[in-house]
Amino acid sequence: MPISVEREPSPEDADALSQGIVAFNKAGVPDLEKVEDEVRFFVLAKDDEGALQGGIRAVCYWNTLHIELLWLDETARGSGLGAALLSEAEDFARPHNCEKALVETTSWQAKPFYEKQGYRLMATLPDRPKGHASHYLVKSLV
Repeated sequence: MPISVEREPSPEDADALSQGIVAFNKAGVPDLEKVEDEVRFFVLAKDDEGALQGGIRAVCYWNTLHIELLWLDETARGSGLGAALLSEAEDFARPHNCEKALVETTSWQAKPFYEKQGYRLMATLPDRPKGHASHYLVKSLV
């Protein structure tokens, strides 16, 4: 059986792979929400001129708010904007059946910030990236 690494698989192969894991998951957990029910969203903050000052990219699925990224312009850091953005994302996620929030951050990023917002450290993966660490934090939304 030949094995290949492909950076741009055919749409048919990519779809077959996705549908394969969806079917496997559905067999194991029949009432698992459908992939189509995932809710992707952004929370954005702009100044009076319309320039982006910060934001969050997130997705709600499997009863969890997944914070994919949170970024603030350097001039907005320490102003409370990050906490306001995070609160807005959590408030949006609750009516979408999210009972918890999950975020990954690295040792030079925002672990203390998330802990201040009520997130608790669940795991640390040392030396990812080399010389640093990745931290995984979770928060109950109920």
